[in-house]
Amino acid sequence: MYLAIRVPFFLVLSSLLCLAPSQALSSSTADGLVIHQLEATQQGEHTISSGKRLYDQYCASCHHVDRIGHSGPPLLPQFIKRKSPQQLEKIILQGLPATLMPPFPNLTVQDAAAIIGYLSKPATFRWTKEDIETSRTAIKGTEKDIGIKDIRNITPVVERGADKVWIMEDERVLDKFPVNNVHGGIKYTLPDGERIFIPSRDGWVTQYSLNKGRLLNKARACVYLRNIAVSQDNRRLFATCRLPQNMVVFDAASLKVETILPLQGRISALYDLYSRDQALFTYRDKPLLGILNTKTLAIDYIPLDEPYEDFFIDPFENFIIGTSRHGKQMEVFDLRTKKVVFSHPIDSMPHLFSATYWYQDGHFYFATPHLKQSAITIWKMYDWNFVKKIDVGGDGFFVKTHPATPWLWVDNGSDQLVLVSKKDYKTKVLTPINGKKFNHTEFSGDGKFAYLSIYEPDGALLVYDTASLKELDHYPANVPVGKYNFVNKNRRFYPALFGQTLFEEKCWGCHHQTAEAFGPAFAQIAASRTDAQIMAHITAPESSAKSLGYSRNLMPAFKLSPEQLLSITAYIKGIRQ
Repeated sequence: MYLAIRVPFFLVLSSLLCLAPSQALSSSTADGLVIHQLEATQQGEHTISSGKRLYDQYCASCHHVDRIGHSGPPLLPQFIKRKSPQQLEKIILQGLPATLMPPFPNLTVQDAAAIIGYLSKPATFRWTKEDIETSRTAIKGTEKDIGIKDIRNITPVVERGADKVWIMEDERVLDKFPVNNVHGGIKYTLPDGERIFIPSRDGWVTQYSLNKGRLLNKARACVYLRNIAVSQDNRRLFATCRLPQNMVVFDAASLKVETILPLQGRISALYDLYSRDQALFTYRDKPLLGILNTKTLAIDYIPLDEPYEDFFIDPFENFIIGTSRHGKQMEVFDLRTKKVVFSHPIDSMPHLFSATYWYQDGHFYFATPHLKQSAITIWKMYDWNFVKKIDVGGDGFFVKTHPATPWLWVDNGSDQLVLVSKKDYKTKVLTPINGKKFNHTEFSGDGKFAYLSIYEPDGALLVYDTASLKELDHYPANVPVGKYNFVNKNRRFYPALFGQTLFEEKCWGCHHQTAEAFGPAFAQIAASRTDAQIMAHITAPESSAKSLGYSRNLMPAFKLSPEQLLSITAYIKGIRQ
């Protein structure tokens, strides 16, 4: 497949001349403008030719002759558009410390400008199934025991600035290993968590074994990757791509390509479901919801009112909560009825990928930050309703919580951590490191530890005690970003997390998790009863007591919503001796 990456001609021309667009076309008369454009075009063509020669000589071995990346990242217009010509010139001439990018002091400023001009040129290239297969690489390494105590508390950390991934448990760093151009979105095999898959924006997917303590293999799915998902049976890995626009289906163990599925637009994200053999995706530019059968690979499309550029799936996998960048409302789409069941006007786009949810006082809630707005909003789930808008003092990106903390943990684009009470929505502000940008909180599976990213080249990964809000450890890090705890980053575990709060609200007076109290231990119940028996005894204990072997019943009946009932049952079944 051949792709052309296009940028407006006047922007290319301006970058070649190191001028702003208004400066590049500044002749005051029509004839002068034509002459100016002709001379600039001739100069631009010469510069591009010179830039290509220099690129091929100094850059192609790491960045590929087609600029799609090799050991170095892709150098296509959309990969470098955030860097100014001055920044690119500095990188070319001085290199990047602590990376594989060397300095080229033998090149002149004019040479660097010529290379930058060539990098701004539209590119034509191919990336086929054969290219993917050729990229597939087994990674040599020695197995080791990294000392995992409880998989539920395992948290991979992405250190983007150093192209590394850490494996953490509680306060300890168990392992570190390199992954080029890593950006986040790590996925696990479930429910064992034996392996993780690590995507890179330039299309690579790398597999690491937590049991063996080593990298296993890698393959390059495409040139520009959006995200990945794993099928319910762990047999398939799906990589969604923007360049080319397709979905690559891998055998998850070997990363051998099974097939490539074409997509109909710019994919927003793909998320696998734990409750059935499906994965859901939307497009940023088309009002369609795609439902992928992860066994047959058939895709069914459902029309939407508008494209869902940003969305999440509720923890019970019955609803999609979505919004569009240019839309004026947030919608809740019922996956069972295929209808919108709730919509609400919004004045700025919520960042739903970064939303968090919790259970409190008989209701389920979610909170989301908003792009380019100094606020988060709180919403009820299932009896859908807007609750409150809270000013957090800046334009942030993430809001996170866990049943073990009474707070929502919010970043606001500054050095502040804003804590919002889940009870009364009052705020408290901490400053992890004065003058250093804070970004993104993640929790250990048991909620005892919080991991905070100090989003700077000379930043840090901080470990906090969630009860005392005190810093426990400080690990220097180069632009640490996402953290991906086994429990908190997998939707299937959220009903049990809700159930933890339900237990504290309704059950703790009579039951203990692992010891017998007034009633039997939850661990005993989990080992001896089915889900259906647990639900029946919670909702109708008088009629279920005899079937469970009781001569009389002392259990009160509870009127719970379907979501509450599923949550407390999931929590009970997850208790271990």
